Amino acid sequence: MEVSGMLRTAFALGLSCLLSLPAIAPAAAESGIASVYNYSGRKTASGERANPAGLTAAHRTLPFGTKVTVINRKNGKSVVVRINDRGPFIRGRVIDLTPAGARALQFSGLAPVTVVRQ
Repeated sequence: MEVSGMLRTAFALGLSCLLSLPAIAPAAAESGIASVYNYSGRKTASGERANPAGLTAAHRTLPFGTKVTVINRKNGKSVVVRINDRGPFIRGRVIDLTPAGARALQFSGLAPVTVVRQ
C-alpha cells in the first residue's frame, strides 16, 4: 500500500472513531413556575408510590429516573430531585415538586424556578 493510501485509511479510521463518540451536550436549563403537589400513596406515572417526604418531581418529558437541580429564582435555594411522574399540565409550569422539595426551596404554592438536567 502506498503512503497516500495509508494516510487515507488512517484519516477515515480516525474520522469514524470521532463520529462514533457520543455527543456531549451541555446541561439543558428550563425556566418557569414550580408547583407543589401531594399525591401521597397514589401511584405515579412511573409506577412507584408517591411519597411527600421524597425528593421527587413530575416533569412532562424528561425520562423517569432523571435527576435535575431545581433553583428557586427568588432566593437562590436549590435541590436535586428525581423525576418519577408526569406533569404539570398547566401552561407556564415546568415542574411539580413534592412538599419536601418545595420545603428545600423554601416556598409553598408556586415559585419561579430554573430546572437544570444533571
